[in-house]
Formats: sequence, C-alpha cells, structure tokens
Amino acid sequence: MNTHHKIRRLILASVLLVVLTACAAAGEPASTDELVTASGFACPEPSPRVEFESDEINIYTWAEYVPADIFDCFGMVYDVTVNVDYFSSNEELYSKVSLGEGINPYDVIHPSDYMIGVLIREGLLQKMDASRIPNLANLDAGLTAAYGETLDYIAPYQMGTQAIIYNTETVETPPTSWADLWNPEYKGRIVAVDDSRVIIGATLLTLGYSVNETDPDHLEEAKEKLLELMPNIRVFDSDSPKTPLVAGDVDLGIVWNGEAFLTQTEDPRFEYVFPEEGSIIFYDGMAIPPAAPHPDAAYAWLNYLLQGNINWLTLVDYPYTNPNKAALDYAKESQPEVYEAYISSPITNTPAEEFARGHEVTDLGADLLLYDELWTEVKQ
Repeated sequence: MNTHHKIRRLILASVLLVVLTACAAAGEPASTDELVTASGFACPEPSPRVEFESDEINIYTWAEYVPADIFDCFGMVYDVTVNVDYFSSNEELYSKVSLGEGINPYDVIHPSDYMIGVLIREGLLQKMDASRIPNLANLDAGLTAAYGETLDYIAPYQMGTQAIIYNTETVETPPTSWADLWNPEYKGRIVAVDDSRVIIGATLLTLGYSVNETDPDHLEEAKEKLLELMPNIRVFDSDSPKTPLVAGDVDLGIVWNGEAFLTQTEDPRFEYVFPEEGSIIFYDGMAIPPAAPHPDAAYAWLNYLLQGNINWLTLVDYPYTNPNKAALDYAKESQPEVYEAYISSPITNTPAEEFARGHEVTDLGADLLLYDELWTEVKQ
C-alpha cells in the first residue's frame, strides 16, 4: 500500500474514532444508518441536497484524480449508480466526446486548460446553470478568476503547475531549467507526462518561443530539438508518473505538481523544481456535454464534489493546487495535519509568483493540427 494511502486510512480511522467517542460521551449510540465506504470514510450528507430523478450518472475523468471515496459516497447518499471511465490525456478525452450524440454517453467530463476552449468552440460543452450548483460559492474567486470566460461552461476543480522533479541522491547535476533536461547524463532516466502541449511547450520555451507558438518554422525547430531529447525520456506516463519515480526506474520527471507531492511524500529524496523559464500552468474544470443523458444527476454531482467536507479528501489523495476555500477551511479545522502538509508545501500551495511567471497553454484553433502532426512525428 502506498504511503499516502496508509496515512489516509489512519486519518479516516481517527475521524471515525472521534465520532464514536463523541457519541459515547453524549450517551448516544453511533447511528446505524451512517453511510461508510469500504475504506472507513463516513459519508457526509449533501449540503445543500440537490434532488434529481435519474438513477445513474456517467463520469469521464483523469486517472488518479477524484478520490474513490467521493464516488462511493455520492452513490450512497443519493442511492444512484456511479459509472466512471478514465482517460490519460486531453487528446484522449477529445477523441471520445467528439464522436457525437448517442456515442458520447457522459454526464460529466473533466477537461483541462486549452481543451476547455476547444470543446467550447466546437459546441461540445453546455452552458452551466450556476443556480443549480450553490457550492460554487465555496471557491476562491481570486484563484478561479484565471478561468476567465470559461466559467460559463465549467466548474473549477483543481489547478497547478507542470515542472521538473528529480532524485537528489542519484542525479549528480541537478536541473534548474527546462533546457537542462537535454543533459546527456539523463539518457533513459526521465518519465514525462504524455501531453503534447506540455512537452512541446517546454521545448519551445528553451528556444525562447511561446508555449502557444504557431509559426511553422519555429515549430520545425522545436521538433528537431525535441528529437534530441527523446533518448533521455524512458517512458511517457500520464496515468501515474510517480510510479516509475518511486520504483527507482527513473530519476527525473516532467510531472504535475500533485504527482510530485505524492512522490516526495513517499520518497523525500525527490525535489520539485520550478524551471527558470517558468513552469507550465494548468486549470482543470468539470463540464456537462450537451447530450448528457442524466444532466440532473450531473448538477447534483458537481455540487457534492464542491462541498468542503468531501472535497478535502483531494488534499490527501490527489493534492494539486485546490481553489476550494471551504475544503481548506474544513481541513484546517478538522484535519490540521493534512492542512499543514498542503499549505506549507510550495509544490501544492503554489506560490503566487510561480503562477505569475508560468505559461498557460491555450486553444490554438486550426493551428492545433500543427502540434498533433509534430507530436506524431516525434513519438514515431
């Protein structure tokens, strides 16, 4: 069992113990009606409760992104079947949801950064009815302002950085920039997220270009440089890039900050580095496709996931930068160790200056095909 899962079980056990102790002190038996997941987590009631008629919900999300207890709790508190499929990249998400009505069965999807713009442009997201998601009020407006006009179509979930992680004991020459990853010492020692916009974007930054560059000559230059990096990349992994790092299969990684935090938690030898050129910023959201078969359940799910006393679980299982103020407030009061670990780490609690000098990938319209072609050529 992974270290963070062991910690999680200890936390949940302590929460359950506190509840039982409080009941005993009050001379009251613990409720036999309490809904508890297989891990021992006591499911909070929806607050507020959003009623709906559907008997199931279909969710399409990233692997290792939404804690299993949240799925389980939603199913139990609403007595509804929760069906979940997982994807590993924005491109995989797009290939599934762009197939058309009757083929895309999902009620809720989790697109990121530039893909949100793509899906909006192609009419693949419906406008959100904010009045049906009262827990949107739990979000920190200062952070979610970065989502801009896309807030009409998505509910913010998590955000963060994509940067470099390395083993301080096995890497003789520590990287400080994206450009350092081309060091011959790193041959066959890097794991990278399987994300064309991130890897091509990082390469463009080493050349002094924008992560959203569309000049064909500049992209050709980036392709040639990226081909030089490929021998250093041992594996592309967007499902669980921390796994080869912790296992010792690789010594460096181009990873998301949440994966970096979990890696460091399991092996303190790892250090996360914000590159001199700036990290690549991501903003993740939750959206409802136009042909969602159970939109009523989708709104209830979004509201429950944004509830502070359930959303705090992400701080343990998948700790990215969390814009949910209610979740942080709940953790600070009820789970101080979890809160302190999150708030004191620059990996999870991303410094404002790093967000400010970071680079956001955006929707490139038809020019996105240039990146697709470049990525295909490089990986072949």
